[in-house]
Amino acid sequence: MKKSDFYFDLPEELIAQTPIPERDHSRLLHMDKETGALEHRHFYDLPDYLHAGDCLVLNDSRVLPARLIGARPTGGSVELVLLRDLGEGRWECLSRPGRKTRPGQELIFGDGELTATVEAVIEGGNRIVQFHYEGIFLEVLERLGKMPLPPYIKEELNDSERYQTVYSRELGSAAAPTAGLHFTEELLDEIAAKGVNICYVTLHVGLGTFRPVKEEEIEDHPMHAEFCIVPEETARVVTETKKAGGRVIAVGTTSCRTLESFANEDGTLDATSGWTSIFIYPGYRFKCIDALVTNFHLPESTLIMLVSALAGRENVLNAYKVAVQERYRFFSFGDACFFE
Repeated sequence: MKKSDFYFDLPEELIAQTPIPERDHSRLLHMDKETGALEHRHFYDLPDYLHAGDCLVLNDSRVLPARLIGARPTGGSVELVLLRDLGEGRWECLSRPGRKTRPGQELIFGDGELTATVEAVIEGGNRIVQFHYEGIFLEVLERLGKMPLPPYIKEELNDSERYQTVYSRELGSAAAPTAGLHFTEELLDEIAAKGVNICYVTLHVGLGTFRPVKEEEIEDHPMHAEFCIVPEETARVVTETKKAGGRVIAVGTTSCRTLESFANEDGTLDATSGWTSIFIYPGYRFKCIDALVTNFHLPESTLIMLVSALAGRENVLNAYKVAVQERYRFFSFGDACFFE
């Protein structure tokens, strides 16, 4: 299939720049993936579509405040975005401006509370950086770091917790699993009261999720790898749900990719952890998930390809066309879809 098969025209003003005041008041576009029929609802209506015996799987990864703004000792600002923990204070990072962060360059953050040495430039232009600090690195990062918002969001975020899900707990993502941003504690309680099992996986989202597909033949696109964890409880609940004939509903493409990466052929699941670089596009046969809660995704992205694999490319592109006509809000702080 070709990348251009997944193009749609999106007016820039529909890209949500800020979250709405109440998480679950975002709009919800519901699709019957068998017929393509659409309904316009709000996210707080999601329980209307869920049934006792269903299993809702959420990604509990928490976003690192991974954007550090500092300076070189000789003057001039520098920005690092932490991508991957290499252990013992060493990280793979994006850097701006790249020409000012050559190997050997010293960097200063927070009046010297955190310093760093650029060790190497690796393939793709990322830097290996050694940090120097007193105490616990993640606590220093919480004080000095900012949220690494996606490149299409131009406005500053006033409340950093609005880029975290209410159930986030495992620190490690460079971007939020945004389908979960619509849930409130009260909505989760309402869903559980209907007899829906709620469980969690962890997939630490990398900035590779925003990497554009450059190859025209999508099969040639090299998928980024991300680390994920399937706990014992989740494996048990998903397996029991599949055996009882219930539905497994993934909240977000990250939960979907985790489940599909590690599910057995019959859709059951074992507790495990590891890296996945699964690339799901039309023609893929789903083993585990039956339905998907997700946001609206970028044209020609791997994420719209995943949704098209589940609900059909023509159905999805029609849903996106309708969403544009109806002025839905798009991307990370935008509205949601439910494909079932």
